[in-house]
Amino acid sequence: MVLKASFAAGILVLLLFGMVNGQQTTTPGQRLTQTEIMAIASADAGAGTSGVSGIQTRILKGNPNKPGLYTIQLSIPANTKIEAHTHPDDRVATVISGTWYIGYGASFAETSLKALSPGSFYTEPPNAAHFARTGNQNVVLQISGYGPTGTKYVGAK
Repeated sequence: MVLKASFAAGILVLLLFGMVNGQQTTTPGQRLTQTEIMAIASADAGAGTSGVSGIQTRILKGNPNKPGLYTIQLSIPANTKIEAHTHPDDRVATVISGTWYIGYGASFAETSLKALSPGSFYTEPPNAAHFARTGNQNVVLQISGYGPTGTKYVGAK
């Protein structure tokens, strides 16, 4: 009889655990056209950006300031230079439009930049210094990471 009672209690615990897990909040799927993305309110360079003036950020998923997956879209003006900096999270990015020049290292070096055209992909490993610039056209990037994120310039105290 004791065996049956403990077995029943174990099943009850598993069922309750399953119910609690089943109640986790999930986000419904998202399908956004370019027009719908452009309609999302943008903010000045926010979390997950270099903080350079003129950059506009649209949050497509999550919250880069909180734990969890996020995706942001950045609009970067022509002739913008971003000095070497790091982010604490592992990030992946795709160039949506324009040509993005990016390099890795502790200081901006024009000779280390690689030109990435629309459709190109790159990574920003955690705490890996990188730098970038735009040319004579605006650039749009889409970046995904796991927050919270932040930006720390190399050599900044």
